[in-house]
Amino acid sequence: MKWKPILRTMKAYTPGRSIEDIKRTYDLQEVHKLASNENPYGSSPEVAEYLRSKAAQFEMYPDAYTAGLRGKLAEFHQIDPNEILFGNGSDEIVSIISRAILQPGTNTVMASTTFPQYAHNAKIEGAELREVAMLESGDHDLEGFLKVADEETAVIWVCNPNNPTGNLLSSESIKSFLDQVPETALVVLDEAYIEFVTDPAQQDTIQWIHDYTNLIILRTFSKAYGLASFRIGYGVANASIVSELNKVRNPFNNSSLALAVAEVALADQQFLQACVTKNDEERKRFVDYAKQHALAIYPSATNFVLIAVPGDADVACEVLLQNGYIVRSGNLLGTPGFVRVTIGTHEQNTGFFKAFDQLLTNQ
Repeated sequence: MKWKPILRTMKAYTPGRSIEDIKRTYDLQEVHKLASNENPYGSSPEVAEYLRSKAAQFEMYPDAYTAGLRGKLAEFHQIDPNEILFGNGSDEIVSIISRAILQPGTNTVMASTTFPQYAHNAKIEGAELREVAMLESGDHDLEGFLKVADEETAVIWVCNPNNPTGNLLSSESIKSFLDQVPETALVVLDEAYIEFVTDPAQQDTIQWIHDYTNLIILRTFSKAYGLASFRIGYGVANASIVSELNKVRNPFNNSSLALAVAEVALADQQFLQACVTKNDEERKRFVDYAKQHALAIYPSATNFVLIAVPGDADVACEVLLQNGYIVRSGNLLGTPGFVRVTIGTHEQNTGFFKAFDQLLTNQ
């Protein structure tokens, strides 16, 4: 087989262990998954009602133009329907962008500690990676991005809020950055967690696509909307960018059922805001806990926190796992000494803090 040589240096995504497997292994009655930044409150009750009352035509292909959801999103964001690109999760759009633009001879700029699929896809396409260390605060070093970018820079990735740190860049800093980026480089502003942001100074970036013709903004229904299993993501950009990327997108990449439930979820903004409010309240509890125990914690604007642990992160994850809490080790994320924890319900977080107490007493 004539595999790309780069594949020899890469590994496939390793999924976490299942809840049932962990229950059996550790003889636990309850296990709480706080590792994948899912919405602990689920999805809108209207989604469940829709699934009970509607029957899909399983023998028919989905609408390749995604007219229903496209129209609703265009109305919601006040943009033209042709300025929207749909993906099987926003991570598929990352793949689409990489496949369409990156190639040997080009380079791509990103933070050294950010969503790993940017680098993963760039390597496959043979582009040069230019990773810029994050600032001590955990923010993207946008000035550093500009310093390493050149005429061969094809894509610049800005994850805001950033995964795994949770840091939020100010709207002013991103706009200043966009004003200085070469127009030949596509800037991908990945806003997978933007709905969780409660900072009143944060601007709605969607309309920026009319000011910057080299900008695409990624959003998803997987996080705040609680539809991770349906795999619906979308990008918003100038129609000329969307037109080119659609040449790479596979036809029928979203199922009919997924498109329908996303439309239902979008309509229930009251449920979404209730989730955001609860998340904000619980996020403050993590900050208070970290302060109480003198633990470093990044300033998260998301539904997860990156918090320091005593000793090795993998060891800490094992102790938490034995207590029924699945979290993500910072050793896998480029942040050793930390664990990334999804902000759960009030009850889940209370239990998590008790489990974390064991790490502190055993150090």
